[in-house]
This record gives sequence, structure tokens and C-alpha cells, in this order.
Amino acid sequence: MRIIGLAEGTIHPDREGISEVRLCHSAVRVGAVFDDPNLVASAGVVPVMRLAEQAGLHDLVEDRVRIPESAGANPAAKVGSIVAGMLTGADSIDDLDVVRHGGMGRLFTGARAPSTVGTFLRAFTWGHARQLESVARQITIGLASRTPLLPGAEQMMFLDADSTLGEVFGHAKQGAAFGHAKVGGYVVRLRGYHPLIATLSTPTAAPVIAATRLRAGNAGSARGAASMARELIGVARGCGGQPGRMLFRGDSAFYVGELITACRQAGVAVSVTINQYPSVVAAIAGVQESAWMPIRYPKAVWDAQTQAWISDAEIAETPFTAFAADKQHRVVGRLVVRRVRDQNHLDALFPVWRCHAFFTTSTAELVEAEATHRQHAVIEHVNDDLKHGPLAHFPSGCFAANAAWLTCAAIAFNLTRAAGCLAGGHCAKARIATLRRQLINVPARIAHRARRLILHLPQHWPWEPAWLALSATAHAPPRTA
Repeated sequence: MRIIGLAEGTIHPDREGISEVRLCHSAVRVGAVFDDPNLVASAGVVPVMRLAEQAGLHDLVEDRVRIPESAGANPAAKVGSIVAGMLTGADSIDDLDVVRHGGMGRLFTGARAPSTVGTFLRAFTWGHARQLESVARQITIGLASRTPLLPGAEQMMFLDADSTLGEVFGHAKQGAAFGHAKVGGYVVRLRGYHPLIATLSTPTAAPVIAATRLRAGNAGSARGAASMARELIGVARGCGGQPGRMLFRGDSAFYVGELITACRQAGVAVSVTINQYPSVVAAIAGVQESAWMPIRYPKAVWDAQTQAWISDAEIAETPFTAFAADKQHRVVGRLVVRRVRDQNHLDALFPVWRCHAFFTTSTAELVEAEATHRQHAVIEHVNDDLKHGPLAHFPSGCFAANAAWLTCAAIAFNLTRAAGCLAGGHCAKARIATLRRQLINVPARIAHRARRLILHLPQHWPWEPAWLALSATAHAPPRTA
């Protein structure tokens, strides 16, 4: 699309028969005035914030978040302003002013100015941030009970945890420190925060955020993971998860005795990557050559005659006792190993393998257990959605304020995911940026008719059925008992 003043559908003289999309009017005939009080740029915020009300956002914040002095007055209105702004794509405190444009004042009451919200966030302490985290967990449970957020949760639920690095550049930010991150496959040290993020998902549902924990940039990956795992399991049960039908997945940073013991005590199986410790290397060396089984992997070929994969990747399993020297956290399970031909030594006389092992207590068959563990990578989509959304910045110099910002980002993420589930179709598993573009950031004109407020949205909107399905469900009368 180019900005030139030719008639629409003009044919390029050198490209006969090919029409181009061009502006209908010349530049001198186009003007712009910001003067319409009945327009809103993000009409999708209306049904999504209705979902937030039904899930108890305002009541929970008023009941649980208690910040003294005038800065903590009306916390529900201020948290609501933050979440509504994040739904539209706000990634800084100043961006939250988007909830006060045009006709938004006719759709929402109590929207606060960015300066007021900033003062509110800076009044947080770590205890207040934890209060807001409890609100977020309860909202997740509320959304799961009101929307098809986690279908099949009673059959199987996956609990994933991961740490990520949120890069910052301010030297005065509390808690910001240099931590390790991977960029382009290389380990580098970047200044930032090191939050923990935990999600829930099912075989048919996209992940939702169940728990968050902001930490200093130089915090170890497993710091606070055990306590957060207990909170995660509580949310999973509230969302319909059943003991014995839940699986915790994590990378090698979560191979911690306290965490695995907490999961086992709650009836949750674990599947955690394990480093190449001497005991692990010895266990892998003890696997018989006949026990290795080829699996479907990149560049694998299916042999119809032998009904097996011809692959450079093979898997095997062997009994293994985790934390054998620690009587308190000793766990008996199995070690599942995937070995892949090293591409740097393809011409070696004997095959050179790279081994990747994980410890699991699940009872799934070998192939299923290995494939399920690899699907833990789905949490990286959540990290990416957050970093390309509200967590593009940690906007305050106050650590507790940034912790509250992280929690609000999780609430906005789950509300957007719930909206996609209600819209149905491809929206149920679409990325957050896609849902924001198709369902939330839809312009509309406000009108009144027969004592009703009507939103006039663009004609021929490609995702009109999905938007109407979301709106109809969100504004439907409450179900009777």
C-alpha cells in the first residue's frame, strides 16, 4: 500500500492488467480532526471487561488489596484501568491514558489518569503485590468456571513453569541486576528482572497464566519455585484438575528436591529435565543398545515395511532415583533419554551422540512421555506474548510496583485468552497479538437507541462472527443455579 494521490484501482502503465490499492483522494483533499466524542478505538474492551467483572476482578481487589493512605483509595478502579489499558496493548504507564479517549467515558466509569495509576503502583509493598497475586489466581479460577478456558481439565492438565529475563536499562531500578539469558543460542548477561511464570494447559487448550513471581535479575532460576508450585497446584485444582491427572513440567532449573516433593505430596506427577550429573551419565551408559527406539524427529523418514522411523534421534528409559543421597526428598521414577546424532561428527567411525535426559514419575508409555515433555516449550509462547505486550517495559523504578505490573499483565493475558475461547474457532488458540488485533482493537461509534447503548462497528469486519459470539456470551444474563 502506497500513499499517492491517484484514483483507486489505477492501472500501472508498465504492469497492464494489474490493479493496485491506492488512496481515493489527492493529498490536498484529505484532512483530520480529533473532535468526535462518540468514537472508541478498542470496542472489544467492553465484553472483555464484562468478563472481568463476572470473574470478580473488582470485588476481589476491593476485598484483598489494602494499601494505606490516599494512594491506595479505590484500588479496584485503578487496577481495572491498568488491565483495560493492557488489553489494548499498553506497555507503559503513560499508555494507560488510552482508556480515557473519545467515548470511553460513556462505556466505563472510574477510569484513572496515568499519573494517578503511577502513584498507586509506587505505593505497593511486596505484601501488597502478593495480595494482588492472590486476586489473579482467583480470577483464573473464576474464568475457568465461566468460559471454556481449559476443556478436558478433569482428564489431563499440564502445569508448566519457566523463568525468563525481562531486560531493563535503568541503573536505579530496584532489584534490577545482571542475569543470564540466551540470545541467538549464546549465553549472555543482561540487566533486568528474572520473573517466574507458571501456566496451565490441557491437550486441547492453549496455556493460561496461573501464577507469577517477580524476582531480582540475579536470582537463581529455582528461587521461590517450590512455594509457587504449591500455589500453582491450588489453582489447577480450582480449575478442575484432578490428583493423579496432573503433570508438572520444567527445565533443569526446576530439578529441585523441595519442588518435586511438593508435587508428589499433592498427587502431581513430574517431568523435569536433568543435567548431566555423574549419576545420570552412569545411568545412560548402562542402557542396553537394543533398548534404543527411533522416534519421529526433524528429518526422520517413516519406513512402511518395518513400520518404524528411520531417524537420527532415539529414546530409551531406565529406572532412576532422584536425590538418592537426600532421604527427605528421595523420589523413585525413571530416566527418559533422547540421543541425537551430533551433526559435527557425522563422519566419525562410531556414532557420536548428544544426550538429553529428563526425570519423570508419570506412568505414560515411553514415546508418549517423551513427546509430552517436549511440549513444555509451549510456555515460551506465553513469555513471548508478554514481552511483546505489557512486559515490553517494567515501567517503574520501584520493585513492588513492577511486581504488581507483572500480575496485572497476567490478568490481562488470561482475560484475552478467555475472550478468544468464547469467540471460538481459531481464536481459541490464537496468539494474544492476534486476538488483540481481531477482537479488541476494533473501532466503534457509540449511539443510543430505545434506552440502549449501541456500538456501531465497521461493516465487513473479517472477524465479525467471532466478535459477536464473544459479545453475546459476555453480556448474556447470568445462568440460574
